[in-house]
Amino acid sequence: MKDLFDRLQTLADRYEELGELLSDPEVISDTQRFTKLSKEMADLRETVEKYDEYKEVNQTISDDEEMLGEKLDDEMAEMVKDELAGAKDKREQLEEKIKILLLPKDPNDEKNIIMEIRGAAGGDEASLFAADLFNMYAKYAEKQGWSIEVLDKNVTEVGGFKEIVILINGQSVYSKLKYESGAHRVQRIPVTESAGRVHTSTATVVVMPEEEDVEIEIDPKDIRVDVYRSSGAGGQHINKTSSAVRMTHLPTGIVVAMQDQRSQQQNREKAMKILKARVYDYYSSKEQNEYDQNRKSAVGTGDRSERIRTYNYPQNRVTDHRIGLTLNKLDRIMNGELEDVIDALILYDQTKALENLQNE
Repeated sequence: MKDLFDRLQTLADRYEELGELLSDPEVISDTQRFTKLSKEMADLRETVEKYDEYKEVNQTISDDEEMLGEKLDDEMAEMVKDELAGAKDKREQLEEKIKILLLPKDPNDEKNIIMEIRGAAGGDEASLFAADLFNMYAKYAEKQGWSIEVLDKNVTEVGGFKEIVILINGQSVYSKLKYESGAHRVQRIPVTESAGRVHTSTATVVVMPEEEDVEIEIDPKDIRVDVYRSSGAGGQHINKTSSAVRMTHLPTGIVVAMQDQRSQQQNREKAMKILKARVYDYYSSKEQNEYDQNRKSAVGTGDRSERIRTYNYPQNRVTDHRIGLTLNKLDRIMNGELEDVIDALILYDQTKALENLQNE
């Protein structure tokens, strides 16, 4: 614990220093620096508060042990022993909490996300399941106080989504939804099934940090832009103007086509937003896969083809295969009550990270 204690004291000293800096008129007048230091202080606050609690508990333990070395009547000795036992339990809990707070943080955790949901194996039923997943995430986002913007969508004849791309804005969106990337499997009787047989279909989900918050620069020479006339509904305006945009990132081969907006400029802006997120995701996923292989991370966010979860409608059951979690409340989960699944994934990942840290 000595190394941990030294590290905590360093953070506490920095927290105090930040408090002084933020009251300096020179810092206050520099908006950019003031904002940066305020965020650093906010990030440290919980850790420093827990460290203060930890020191208080340690003092209580020291005082109680000293008292037990003195002559006490039976009643007082019993009271001190009870307080000492409670303080030791609290110290143990604080140590675990502090260790988690000191784990290296994902730099993207506070960011907004771009989420892509696609119908995969299963035809029409897969597209309907993709729409169900979209509704599930939309309801969860609403419960979290987040906002959703649809950037692009491809609707099938049965009312499902071949693909839908959404931007979710809010507090700590990526930290809660980053584990959703992967293949989601559904087992149910499709509405198109006349014989009443259970079918298995899949949809894929990709979660990426929003490009505006991502530190990535794309060389304009690496992007080929093609413009063309939009197809589909939209009236004369869409048919007569080349408002649709297709962007190709040449080094990776990633292509984004956008035609939903009325003007070419609007389509360019949305296409660039998605392209930047996909390019960032492409490179970070390669790094994540290497990281997962090296560290054997159990809930890695790199492998997009990994089957992560099964939604079994006949048995009202959801199973997350990465952590062996099974919940018999599919109806509530599809209604946006994802907290139990997400909290379990976060806790599991933190536990594994602590084990890796202790084994290094």
